[in-house]
Amino acid sequence: MEDDNEKISRIAGQIIISDSHGVAMKTWRERLQVKQRALAEQMDLSPSVLSDYESGRRVSPGAGFIKKYLSCLIAIDNANTKLLDKIVNVSKKSAIISIKEFKKPITASKFIKTIKGEIVSGENHLDYNIYGYTLLDSIKTIYALSGYDFYRIFGSTTERALIFTQVGLGRSPLVAIRVSQLKPRMVILHGPKIVDNVAVEIAKKENIILVISNLKNIESFENLLKNY
Repeated sequence: MEDDNEKISRIAGQIIISDSHGVAMKTWRERLQVKQRALAEQMDLSPSVLSDYESGRRVSPGAGFIKKYLSCLIAIDNANTKLLDKIVNVSKKSAIISIKEFKKPITASKFIKTIKGEIVSGENHLDYNIYGYTLLDSIKTIYALSGYDFYRIFGSTTERALIFTQVGLGRSPLVAIRVSQLKPRMVILHGPKIVDNVAVEIAKKENIILVISNLKNIESFENLLKNY
């Protein structure tokens, strides 16, 4: 089991790459089912001050505040539900199924044709080169991947395709990408017949090529792309 410092490092990475540090901290507090008042007492702060940080009304907290916030949050969790231990155990099972860099780049249009994909958005970017792909378990990516690990899925370049398996309507993967500083060139959703409108709008806003693939199984991706 990871010690508290390792847990802090994993969560802090996710907070730091988010667009709103306060919202990200609040999300973790609520995820661990810790009341704001209880955490404020542990940090020796007034609930109103903590609320200001979490809501973004105060200037974005520094690294020292984030560390204290997480240390106190984990201390409360250790003394009560120990939910974080369960989350950590899940996250150790990597969200990355496979990752590959191509010997030579291929165009987005050729990539889509190879995997028998259906383009949803980004038709004007099909001449861009794709340098590799990462095959991901979408459930583990959204619920268990730390901030540091999220960088790992981009391999040597962001000019790649992220292939998400076990997808419902595709909103969660695109929302996760939206709040990250790194953006892939292409996102492939494996499984859905239709894609959530929010996911489509995010893809357009971020200039991401969005594709649906209904290949029979995830092994099919690796087989079709093994020669690149």
